[in-house]
Amino acid sequence: MVRQLSLFFIGVLITGLLTSYTTYAQNVPNPGAEYLRIREMAFGGDYTGAAAAARKLVNTFPDFGDARILLGRILAWQKDYKLAAAVIDTLLMKEPDNEDAISAHRDITLWAKENTPVATDLRAGYSFDTFSEPYSRFWQVFKAGAGHKFNCGPAAVGLNIGNLMIGEPSPRYATELQVEAEAYPRITNKNYAYLTYAYSPGSYFPRHRAAVEVWQVLPEGWEISAGLNYYYFDRDIYIALASVEKYLGKFWLSAKGYVYFKDEGPTASFYFNARRYFNDRNYFQVTLGTGTAPDEPFDIQADLMRLSAHSVRLTGNFSLTNRLVMRVGAGYSIEEYEEDIWRNRFEGSVNFIYAIKMK
Repeated sequence: MVRQLSLFFIGVLITGLLTSYTTYAQNVPNPGAEYLRIREMAFGGDYTGAAAAARKLVNTFPDFGDARILLGRILAWQKDYKLAAAVIDTLLMKEPDNEDAISAHRDITLWAKENTPVATDLRAGYSFDTFSEPYSRFWQVFKAGAGHKFNCGPAAVGLNIGNLMIGEPSPRYATELQVEAEAYPRITNKNYAYLTYAYSPGSYFPRHRAAVEVWQVLPEGWEISAGLNYYYFDRDIYIALASVEKYLGKFWLSAKGYVYFKDEGPTASFYFNARRYFNDRNYFQVTLGTGTAPDEPFDIQADLMRLSAHSVRLTGNFSLTNRLVMRVGAGYSIEEYEEDIWRNRFEGSVNFIYAIKMK
């Protein structure tokens, strides 16, 4: 009797599930239209309703890859990164070359990284920049600071010690300080920003340095940004910028342009970045650039005299332990410092971030 009752209830349950499935499938004769409706819900901020509807769509049409990608992104917007990655992984097992799925997985990994369990860290770094024409100059900066992950995004403060050594014919040696603060506030799930300000009472660092850049996240791994850099040495300096970025599988590509508003008129610079990720935190990057304005901040007044330059930089980011990350870089540029007169210029850097507190 018990066995018969069990079989009866199982039959009722299966019948109910099949009926529900059939009813939903009949109510969604066009899965493409349902996909667009769910996406509109998600973009409107109704993540809970969109996630539930996307699950039903995926369960009813398991081979509808775009629906699975949409579900993964919605789950990530709800900060359920582990489940979001699992949803995308299921699709990649069937379609390992699906570019949209690879891009979504890359985005989810990066968003999860931004929400790292690291709460507070200590930072230290060193960089140098040198040339030998028309005189020898060696400029080095020692950095120390701390960062913290707030609810609105990460922020950091630091102290920079700049040291300048100039050779013949006018030998000079100087050391001065600069304090700086920076933040990456998240505005919405589709927008985030970079803000920074630095101050120095010295003669070589800019007296004031400030910057703002805002990113807009677009579908299919695209992002665009625009911003403005400001410096005050003995006068105001403004440099506008704009970029377009793309996550393509294990690669991040970026094209960024700068407009340097000089006294004699605006000049332009262009930089291209290609970064290859090996996992969430380890990557290798190549940067190629040409033009007047550098893609790194002006940190010494003499750099304002640059007329033009062609540069290449190599950068590597490595996780030495779960708490310690190292970033190293080296660069070379051929620089026009007087009209039709060029020189070789070299740079290098190493930076460490150590997590001292976890959430």
